[in-house]
Amino acid sequence: MEIPKYIIEDIVKRAIEEDMPYGDKTTDYLSSIKDCPAKGFIKAKEKLVLAGIEVAKIVFEKIDPLVSFNPLKKDGDEVEKKEVIAIVSGKASSLFKGERIALNILSHLSGIATSVKKISTLLEGTDIKLVDTRKTLPGLRALQKYAVRIGGGYNHRFSLSDGILIKTNHIRLVGSLKEAVKEVMSKKTPFVKIEVEVKNMEELKLAIESKADIIMLDNMSDEEIEEALSLIDGKAEVEVSGEITEERIKRLREMKGINYISMGSITNSARAVDINFEIMKDEG
Repeated sequence: MEIPKYIIEDIVKRAIEEDMPYGDKTTDYLSSIKDCPAKGFIKAKEKLVLAGIEVAKIVFEKIDPLVSFNPLKKDGDEVEKKEVIAIVSGKASSLFKGERIALNILSHLSGIATSVKKISTLLEGTDIKLVDTRKTLPGLRALQKYAVRIGGGYNHRFSLSDGILIKTNHIRLVGSLKEAVKEVMSKKTPFVKIEVEVKNMEELKLAIESKADIIMLDNMSDEEIEEALSLIDGKAEVEVSGEITEERIKRLREMKGINYISMGSITNSARAVDINFEIMKDEG
């Protein structure tokens, strides 16, 4: 997995503390079953693109190092409805304690990967990259951006430290777009690109004159985007953002000059896919 293990372990640790700060009362009080050998089957209840299987494994390992987690699928696999994703064996109490945390993570990350796969497929045969944004859930950015990559998308800035993106609020406080670009250009290192967000043709012309490396066309209509692309004419890379839908992507893919399409919805409002966990006694 591409994410450093310490980041995953920190997320898992907080999830366990959140879900059972004082243990699992139900299972702890069912003394007749809590220590019995059990086997659980993680199954897809719909077709999906899997993401987060290694995180799910770490969940059970942290709850009980003696649990056996056997993945039958790997991240990036397309899983059909009713297929078994993994088999988990161990004490019943350990399986119950890890169940919801593992399913929450798998359902959410696989939901992102599934959605991104569907959208990125619409861009096949073009040079346009589907990219995410910083519109992620607090504390889960590393996992969500990983799921985007698994689905075939690309990561925009991971954090504010990763690049320069001059937005409307920056321009408003500085006083002008050209001054904002001039100021950061005088301080940045040679390999850092400057991206500028524009909302109309007037701002676009200023961004072109300022020699911005990337121009984000924010919330523009299809007609405005076509006009903007004609004005830019290869002088900068182009990112299109705002009100992006699958139907609109089918139109945008036909336009020449778009390098990136960014969507915040693929991380901050992706639908979780349906995955369940069937637990039964392990008869050996």
